This record gives sequence, C-alpha cells and structure tokens, in this order.
Amino acid sequence: MHNRCSIVVIAIAALFSGLVSAQALDDGKYPDWRGQWTRERTPIPGGGQTPFDPTKPVGRGQQAPLTPEYMARFEANLKDQSEGGQGNWQGANCYPVGMPGVMNLYRAMEIVITPETTYIMIDHLRGTVRRVFTDGRDWPKDLEPGFGFDGYSFGRWIDQDGDGRYDTLEIETRNLRGPRAYDPSGLPFHDDNETIVKERMYLDPVNRNILHNEMTVFDHALTRPWSVHKKYQRDPKNPHPLWVEDVCVEGQMLVRVGTERYFLSGDGYLMPVKKGQAPPDARYFEKK
Repeated sequence: MHNRCSIVVIAIAALFSGLVSAQALDDGKYPDWRGQWTRERTPIPGGGQTPFDPTKPVGRGQQAPLTPEYMARFEANLKDQSEGGQGNWQGANCYPVGMPGVMNLYRAMEIVITPETTYIMIDHLRGTVRRVFTDGRDWPKDLEPGFGFDGYSFGRWIDQDGDGRYDTLEIETRNLRGPRAYDPSGLPFHDDNETIVKERMYLDPVNRNILHNEMTVFDHALTRPWSVHKKYQRDPKNPHPLWVEDVCVEGQMLVRVGTERYFLSGDGYLMPVKKGQAPPDARYFEKK
C-alpha cells in the first residue's frame, strides 16, 4: 500500500512538473514557431541548388564580397567543379554543412523553444541540433576555437512591438570549425575559422506561416559583412508532417582519398571524376 501511494505521489509530481513547464511557454510569452519549416518555394534565379542568398543566382551571381585572395580560390573551385570535381563543397564528403550554410534549409527544420534554450533541428547529412542559449549566460572563457561545425550560439528574445510578448530572436554564433562553404557552389570562408554569424528571426506580421531570418556574416575572407534575408514557410494544413531521415553515408558513391575524390562504380571499382585524374597513390600496398 505504501508503494502504491508513493507511485501515485510521484506520478502527480511529474504531471504537475510537466504542467508548470508547459505553462512557461503556453502563457503567451513566446511566439508560436511550432511545425515543420522549409525554405520558401520561390524560383531560384538561374536555377540550381539553393544558394546562400536566395534572391540571387548561384555561383558568381551571388556577388559575394570576397577579398582578391579568396575570390581567386573561388574561381579555382568553380574550375574544379566544371571539370567534374566538387570544389570546396565538403557536403560531397558527408561533412556537416555547418553554419551558416545549414540554414539554407536543404532539409526541413523544427524549432523547439524553452525558456533557457531554443533548439533548431535540421536533419541534413547528419542530425543537426543547434542549441541557442537564451538564459543570459556569458561566453565560455575556456571554449576552444573550432568548437563545432554549427558553432556555439547565444540568443536574446526581444519584444519588438511592446505588446508584452517576445516576437524576435537575435542569435550570435561563434567558434566554428572548418572546412565549410556557404552553399554547394563552394563559396569559401577564411581558413582562420573566426567567422561570426548574427541572425534576427521573427514571424511575418501578415502571414504567420512565414519565418524571416535576417543573417549577417563577418569573416576575414570578406571585404565587408555580408547580409542576406532568408524566408522559411510552414504548411498550416499539415499538423503531422513527415520527417525524413538523412543518412549521407548510405549509398554514398563519392570516395575521398587524400585530397582527391573518386567515384565508386557499380562493380566496386574506383573511377575518376575528372578527365586525366591520376589514380590514388598505392605505395603501401603490395603489387600482385
């Protein structure tokens, strides 16, 4: 009997705890960002995969403010891609896209808001979970450079219109790891990985199923900060969307050996991806 009472007490405590936790977000203090968010389905100028700036064509059409050194790297990357290579795009090797490219939304996004942390989850090449800390903590003093491909993010909720409810989330992300690129065109970041990304996210005042992301990148490969405006959309008619698992290495046919990439043929042999490409160095294998 005593055990049964204990179980009831624990169950009631757990229920009460859950109600308190839910009330923290259901009291109208935070915006409703629930659901499945995808990139806005507007035509990409010139076609191709979604670029970093969705309002401009991919590649050179992005008009990225790169320094002369990194513009030369970008041109070399485009040449490699035109010859069959992948250039600077590490997603071809199943590397995480990382910030800020992951926010291009090649896969759907889910946002979970709690008072202490906002979780931004995107299953692309791997299960990306951005933790945006909004509890007022300071930047860690012992955080090593290159913390992760998604970096370390701090956020601040703002009541922009003064109605007593938060409506805007400002985020700053640092301590990013490389190699990374803005998008599949291979637009490069500086080798020092001292990139800083600032975001300002808010719902559209007219269409509450449009989420805006005003993003600015600070990077030493740029001649000035680069700002873009991304838009995401959710389908209000689909309350139970399908979440697709993305396992990049499954069925991966590109093989990286050293700095070179090769293609794995159907019969299991390496094939060149570029005309005149040399085979891998097999000096440590015995010749039969």
